[in-house]
Amino acid sequence: MSFKYFETKLDNGLRISAEHSALAATAAVGFFVKTGARDETKQLMGVSHFLEHMMFKGTQTLTAEEVDLAFDNIGAEHNAFTSGEMTAFWGAGLPEVLGNICGTLSDILRPSLRQKDFDDEKKVIIEEIAMYDDQPFWVLYESAMEQYYGDSPLGHRVLGTPETITSMQRDELAGYFTQRYSADNTTVVLAGNLDFDKMVADIQHHCGSWECTGATRNYDKVIRNEGKFEKHIPDLQQHYQLMMMPSVSFQNEHKHAAAALAAILGGGDGSRLHWALIDTGLAEAASTSVDMNDGYGEQLVFAVCDPSNSEKVANIMRNEMADVVHTLTEEDLEKVLAKAATGAAMASERPAGRMQRLGSMLTTSGKYVSLEDELQQIESLTIKDLQEVAEAYPWVPVFEASTKHN
Repeated sequence: MSFKYFETKLDNGLRISAEHSALAATAAVGFFVKTGARDETKQLMGVSHFLEHMMFKGTQTLTAEEVDLAFDNIGAEHNAFTSGEMTAFWGAGLPEVLGNICGTLSDILRPSLRQKDFDDEKKVIIEEIAMYDDQPFWVLYESAMEQYYGDSPLGHRVLGTPETITSMQRDELAGYFTQRYSADNTTVVLAGNLDFDKMVADIQHHCGSWECTGATRNYDKVIRNEGKFEKHIPDLQQHYQLMMMPSVSFQNEHKHAAAALAAILGGGDGSRLHWALIDTGLAEAASTSVDMNDGYGEQLVFAVCDPSNSEKVANIMRNEMADVVHTLTEEDLEKVLAKAATGAAMASERPAGRMQRLGSMLTTSGKYVSLEDELQQIESLTIKDLQEVAEAYPWVPVFEASTKHN
């Protein structure tokens, strides 16, 4: 199934992009706002995620129940997410209801922000934070990020903390909304069987009056703290280990090479860490990832083991990181590239997947790359490419975090 790309921009700065295929059975639309935890002050940590919740509490024309019914009555899927980089709201359904989905999404993005809803949602979010506090890795990861980035907002917790959520005022949330949820800080993305010109006209009708605020993002130099950090988690029976080091940004041309090398090192069954730690019984879990963000990135290596094996596991993690670039084989590369290409293609098989790929890509880098071109970039990687990115971004931990046991 082939897709054709379209793009335009409204007079108020709202960007509209689409991948169209007349053969698609469904269509999807997403509103991607370039604002997340990294764009918040320390005092308002969690406000982006709080706003995501508030969008579904009602608008000037719809109650919360009517918002849900607007999607349910036409059989449409809908959801939202907040990250450190962006906040997104999307929906998908049959092509003939795409205009309805787009209209409802544009409506909820101009919420009423009622005081009672704000007060009620505070309790919901504090309960959500408590739920994540029961997950040891999440606790270690968030604490490690705060230590790693110090005073930088790159270490902010997406959900915020009980303290920041409790102290947050409705007027502060409303002010953040007014500044960040502007036309020039939002991209509308569409994918599937759609009439682009008609959708542009619909979006102009719903969003043409949105204001342009000149919202910007801080791109100060990333300063990372080095060293080791221990997090005490009561009654924990396992040992959690996390190692971190700088990596490529989303915009970096070597990002696919970095991801491929990470997959060879710790991308599941057949990876180096799997054979060295899991297959030997030394660890229950071991993995790697490359978090590629807007202007910066991190390489993460993670393991879970019995406390008695913690030192041995940590040493093996370091040794495997040091050895992987020197022991790469063509077979390693072929396997990981086939897996990466398959994963990218399958994720974009449905219009909803295409829409989410398009929205994340344009919000993070601002540049369109077709799936076909991306697959070609992945499939053309060589061992030399992986060696070069490893030289530029060595797999040598600069920060290590682990759980502390009594």
